[in-house]
Amino acid sequence: MKKTACLVVVAAVLGAGAVTGALAVRHVDVDGTVLSYVEQGRGEPVILVHGGMQDYRLWLPHLKTLSTHHRVIAYSRRNHYPGAVSPEGWPDTAADLHADDLARLVNALRLDRVHVVAHSSGAHAALFFASAHPELVKSLAVNEPPASGLLSETPEDREVARLFGEKLAPSRDAFRNGSLANGVRLFTDVVSGPGALERRSPGIREMMMANAVAHQADAITIRPRPVFTCDMARKITAPTLISNGDRSPGFFHAVTDQLERCIPNSERATFHASHTVPLEDQRAYDRTIVSWLERQ
Repeated sequence: MKKTACLVVVAAVLGAGAVTGALAVRHVDVDGTVLSYVEQGRGEPVILVHGGMQDYRLWLPHLKTLSTHHRVIAYSRRNHYPGAVSPEGWPDTAADLHADDLARLVNALRLDRVHVVAHSSGAHAALFFASAHPELVKSLAVNEPPASGLLSETPEDREVARLFGEKLAPSRDAFRNGSLANGVRLFTDVVSGPGALERRSPGIREMMMANAVAHQADAITIRPRPVFTCDMARKITAPTLISNGDRSPGFFHAVTDQLERCIPNSERATFHASHTVPLEDQRAYDRTIVSWLERQ
């Protein structure tokens, strides 16, 4: 695969604990699409997968700690900064397609088995990846994947999914109408609590706006949403850490309850946070992930 690299200065704009200095932002061609990534450390590879309205920069404050004994790679998914973005591009929630990209990235970087640490819609993609390619996954850590397909077996779970969808409807309408700033605010209010966006650092808010187009793509696409099922979860053979924030919406707790039931070899962790655990409870999250990786 053809690869190019450049140096960028990573300034402390993402909030307390952000990495300072310079990191090499590398670019790898995966079947005609360029994905950007940064990496730090040496050892077994750990791939970090960001969530919605995020990119590789979500993980910059985590790299120093997580790379103590591992080679840590944080990449930006397709249709996210710094790559080309378009409302006609891949939606943020196209978990099956983003999973295919993750497999291509592993192959393009000539990696063997990898540890995967993923958040939100990135965790949803990681589930599809681990189910389809168990031979590539040494361990998996997923925080609150929006895998609503798991909430189809009981009337109670279906009602949880329906009510959460109703709460997200105003944000989808805003994205559909091209009001990205309003869509970002409304979405964040639902998953992280009213006023959460205003409490984010300027750098985080800038990152969210830079990646809002993928949510706009979600709102306007006619592509069916991918469905991740319990049968697919049972195909995940790697040890799996499933995490939640203690203040996150009940929808995510219902999904992770089902994941814990369906994945054969899983553990559970809870953090003092709403949905965006890696951002809101960074130190505890990093300690838990480091301990998890050391046991694999």
